[in-house]
Amino acid sequence: MSEFKELKEIAYESNMRLPELDLVLFTFGNASAVDREREVFAIKPSGVPYKKLNPEDIVIVDFDANVVEGDMRPSSDTETHAVLYKHWENIGGIVHTHSTYGTAWAQTQQDIPIMGTTHADHLTKDIPCAPVMSDEMIKGDYEEQTGYQIINAFKDRDLSYEEVEMVLVANHAPFSWGKTAEKAVYNSAVLEEVAKMAYLSLQIRPDAPRLKDTLIQKHWERKHGDKAYYGQE
Repeated sequence: MSEFKELKEIAYESNMRLPELDLVLFTFGNASAVDREREVFAIKPSGVPYKKLNPEDIVIVDFDANVVEGDMRPSSDTETHAVLYKHWENIGGIVHTHSTYGTAWAQTQQDIPIMGTTHADHLTKDIPCAPVMSDEMIKGDYEEQTGYQIINAFKDRDLSYEEVEMVLVANHAPFSWGKTAEKAVYNSAVLEEVAKMAYLSLQIRPDAPRLKDTLIQKHWERKHGDKAYYGQE
């Protein structure tokens, strides 16, 4: 029995949630879960349809993207996950999809503006779009550079990865993360829904305004602030 059985199960369940939530088509996406103590993470094998995926197929790799356990090649995005885990020590799971609305926004190279309270319930800023990758980065280790593209975008814009748990990669697609793999999946679904809402809002009214600051703060604080009163905890 694999010493990573529990970690593989977490990654498997996270990956299987993606088609259930209509966030992936065919093999367009992946999810991973990390074990910080052993400095490894579990990730979907490359090109395996979700209907054929089993927990034992999940691949274990280290933070340098070297395979530790598994007979299959890990996801082609493994190096991107590895870079994020290595540099952002408080994330426990990562999800990458090519979900329709999130990817459409990424292809326009634009942030998703904060227009409504659903967005503000989850973060107080626009969902950022990392800039177009340079030719030098593209010609290098592309997947690794994608990780640095995300990290550099957060540095350049003075964003906290613990406050903004999602990003668009220009001309590519969304990535999300969280303290757990389950939260990363949740954030991926939130990103797609907010992307859809923003798109439809701008179709109805192209000059629709951003949400005003007082409503942004109200909705964020009621769920996340010191005096939060949303939910049962």
